[in-house]
Amino acid sequence: MMRSLWSAASGMIGQQKHMDIVAHNIANVNTYGGKKVRAEFQDLIYQTLRDAGADSGADSQYPTGLQIGLGTRVAATQRIFTQGPLQTTDNHTDIGIQGEGFFRIELPDGTIGYTRDGTFKLDSNRRMVTTDGYPLADGITIDESAPADSIVIAGDGQVSCTPAGGDQQAVGQITLARFVNPAGLTSIGKNLFVVSAASGDAIESNPGEEGTGTLTQGTLEMSNVQIVEEMVEMIVSQRAYESNSKAVITTDSMLEIANGLKR
Repeated sequence: MMRSLWSAASGMIGQQKHMDIVAHNIANVNTYGGKKVRAEFQDLIYQTLRDAGADSGADSQYPTGLQIGLGTRVAATQRIFTQGPLQTTDNHTDIGIQGEGFFRIELPDGTIGYTRDGTFKLDSNRRMVTTDGYPLADGITIDESAPADSIVIAGDGQVSCTPAGGDQQAVGQITLARFVNPAGLTSIGKNLFVVSAASGDAIESNPGEEGTGTLTQGTLEMSNVQIVEEMVEMIVSQRAYESNSKAVITTDSMLEIANGLKR
């Protein structure tokens, strides 16, 4: 069987996965704190028919080898953690991060998750929680008599509020976490990430310290997905898939010709 059938088939499989990744990016173009995912390809093993430098005569060598590649595969998907644009919402519990860092979220199993999504809300206990009800790991609780519009979140993470008929009081400190290799974090959905062996342990600090970004109240970080770039990637993937399918058809035609030699 011709190698080109399997090489082209691997190309079609790879481009299908590429298209899956592009579709995921486009689907998350309006996800707060969403980060683009990039497909990374590698060539497969090669069949070596002649080594480079092999003797071609008594006093001569082949300057190049003779190798035939066997296709491609998607080797990795890398999440691109570039800064997304900040959008003003004027909601006092919305927080955007300008720079590096993740909010620390307490998950139901007691472990810590990390997110760039700053769409926080107040639950029935007046805790600051995510859309799914997971509280900030810093344990920020707003006074029951303090209206939401009295909440003040400073750039360094200091949170304060003004109870009815009282003076402004501090209620907690938001800390951020950063990682040596944020691309190594494991996504678990719901805009959350967890630590992996590749990401390294979280480095926690107050906003604006030790390389972390600052907080901006009343804003949200939008997705860093550029829809125009994804449309170009979609066209490239479609054409590459089409070209590989043509290679399969052409190889099939060549096999048909070979099969018809004896009649």
